[in-house]
Amino acid sequence: MFETVREDLRATLDEIRAAGLHKPERVIGTPQNAAVAVTSGGAAGEVLNFCANNYLGLADHPEVVAAAKEALDRWGYGMASVRFICGTQEVHKELEARLSAFLGQEDTILYSSCFDANGGVFETLLGAEDAVISDALNHASIIDGIRLSKARRFRYANRDLAELEARLKEATEGGARRKLIVTDGVFSMDGYVAPLAEICDLADRYDAMVMVDDSHAVGFVGPGGRGTPELHGVMDRVDIITGTLGKALGGASGGYVAARTEIVELLRQRSRPYLFSNSLAPVIAAASLKVLDLLESAGDLREHLAANTALFRTKMTEAGFEVLPGDHAIAPVMIGDAAKAARMAELLLERGVYVIGFSYPVVPMGAARIRVQLSAAHSTADVERAVAAFIDARAALGTAGA
Repeated sequence: MFETVREDLRATLDEIRAAGLHKPERVIGTPQNAAVAVTSGGAAGEVLNFCANNYLGLADHPEVVAAAKEALDRWGYGMASVRFICGTQEVHKELEARLSAFLGQEDTILYSSCFDANGGVFETLLGAEDAVISDALNHASIIDGIRLSKARRFRYANRDLAELEARLKEATEGGARRKLIVTDGVFSMDGYVAPLAEICDLADRYDAMVMVDDSHAVGFVGPGGRGTPELHGVMDRVDIITGTLGKALGGASGGYVAARTEIVELLRQRSRPYLFSNSLAPVIAAASLKVLDLLESAGDLREHLAANTALFRTKMTEAGFEVLPGDHAIAPVMIGDAAKAARMAELLLERGVYVIGFSYPVVPMGAARIRVQLSAAHSTADVERAVAAFIDARAALGTAGA
């Protein structure tokens, strides 16, 4: 049987390659940092890394690494169990309490990833008599999580408040018992920030709850790094915050839901990814506590990240590249054609800058881009070198402008 399937799969893979949509994996032989050594899948040697979610440069921070080593000795390697059986240690409860305090929420529940966190919310909280209203550009994990629930599904155009209100009216008139608005805090392919104050106003008007996936914001967005709710002054008006420990907060793995007490309590009883997946490794929980310690005095890191972001966006725009507007550390350089974006990324790697070309189905057809992600670990010289590499790669690609 599989020989028939094999030929079908090979044909599909050939189509992906022919369309310029193939996504190769490059192997790194060093810890995650501003510069990494690529050992295969492209030009070998040390290259500047401008495609990681390592926004604050904490993925290889010596204090985080030291905390992880100490945790291995104290807490062991893994729990070999789910939380409600024998998988809960003191370090898990301590991290949940610290995240709740940091995010201004009543309680927090840990998951093995934010994908699992988003996969465990909707089915638990919403039934067939309820409605979920989702931004059209929300992360795939939100989309998949919604599919698991029986709630009525409404979608509104990205950050379109008029359409959001229309969907809220429709859900209300349809007799929805509960209404949940869900949005990314920062949209990962564009770097755009959700208008949370206005969303919360609409939620109040239509008696809806608000959920924000703040994975690309917590740690460095907002005056204290508490994310988009802090940025917009609505920390007390957002009912559910999901996020990851795998980006600015150390870059390892793990996710969480920070929310009202009753929501978290119900998730502990009925959320399937929580009930049926092993506990977050204690070494990650302990290292994440150290990350939260560092965030209390990370103002200089956030300022340096903001300066790097502004420098890159300004220099690239002056050089004639189309960079989507904003001030987030995600700076998408628009290319359009998928094959050109992939080739541009290859040329940049040859010039010592590691970036990735994103194309359909990750972004809309014809909107291929190179998503550059700045880090506090980058120096000013690193940023300027990246811009120079873009200019040189564009010339090699034979385009008049990107």
